[in-house]
Amino acid sequence: MDNADNLFNPSLAAALMKLDPEDGEQILEYFKTHALLTREKALLQASVREQKKLLVENSKLKKDIEELRLQLQEKQRRRTAKALLSPAPPPPTLSPAPTTPVSQTASPAGATAGVPTNRPPPSSSSHDQRERQSRRRRGERKGRELTREEKQAVKEGGKGGKDLFSLSLSLSARSTSDSLSLGEEPKVDVSRLDLRIGRILNVRRHPLAETMSIQEVDVGENAPRMVVSKLGGKTNLEELRGSLAVLLCNVKACKVRSVVSQARLLCCSSSDDCIELLAPPTGSAPGDRVTFLNYPGDPDRELQSKQKVWELLQPDLLVDCKGVANYKGCGFEVKGKGLCRAPSLTNCTIR
Repeated sequence: MDNADNLFNPSLAAALMKLDPEDGEQILEYFKTHALLTREKALLQASVREQKKLLVENSKLKKDIEELRLQLQEKQRRRTAKALLSPAPPPPTLSPAPTTPVSQTASPAGATAGVPTNRPPPSSSSHDQRERQSRRRRGERKGRELTREEKQAVKEGGKGGKDLFSLSLSLSARSTSDSLSLGEEPKVDVSRLDLRIGRILNVRRHPLAETMSIQEVDVGENAPRMVVSKLGGKTNLEELRGSLAVLLCNVKACKVRSVVSQARLLCCSSSDDCIELLAPPTGSAPGDRVTFLNYPGDPDRELQSKQKVWELLQPDLLVDCKGVANYKGCGFEVKGKGLCRAPSLTNCTIR
């Protein structure tokens, strides 16, 4: 309350004590407490505004970094295509070493014969230099080796720019794959998952497994996808018909008990007996993307099973105490419509 003593003029305190000697001190204490609470509320609101401002600036910086990375990759592709299409420099010519004539000796008949001597052996430094140059040329030829189709495209490059453009794209893809093979690992976060809203059109039990079911789900494509899930045990399948769900759409299609599954239904569960489908926000439509504010970026076209992206991300996919689905504190959001939630469960995992 020391800071509150400076908020009021001493004459105001004296006037209050004069008007009401009994309760004047209590009234003054009430005013001081109210003033301190107002000041703390203003500071809290300012800190919340500053936090929101920092989040927006952070997302903008991430977008700028992504744009710069794409520009750098495009320049690298152009540089690689230019280097491959430019002719190789001619090999350097080596000047012959001078020969020293041998003094002529007189024969018994008086005739003279000039006997040339062999060239002197080259020094070790020049030999090493020529060896390095030959290795460098071999490496350049190996790096510039083109396929038969790419050579044909180079020969016919003057007829149209489309072939050269496709050639540069193939070369950049090759360089990207080479860089990946050299050990550059891609990032592993939730932006690589293609999460979409889908509507369950039809559902039936799996003919070969009582604990599994087969759903036909509309995810905004030309044809519905077949999904095999473990919602066949104690789940009322008829209640799922027509409902909305969240699906992982870039998993590799695989057979589950002789039925091909083309996506994965996201469920929240506190135990094997208590399983619920994640509920999209009101107003969602099939095909809507589920995004994350702190993890922008486009998802993979298909998740590679060797990289185990889903297995690495699943421990951080949770439902919080308010029932909101999130990844490391960042909610599952359908832009302009809201957050995905669990119907009734809290503090549970997503699988």
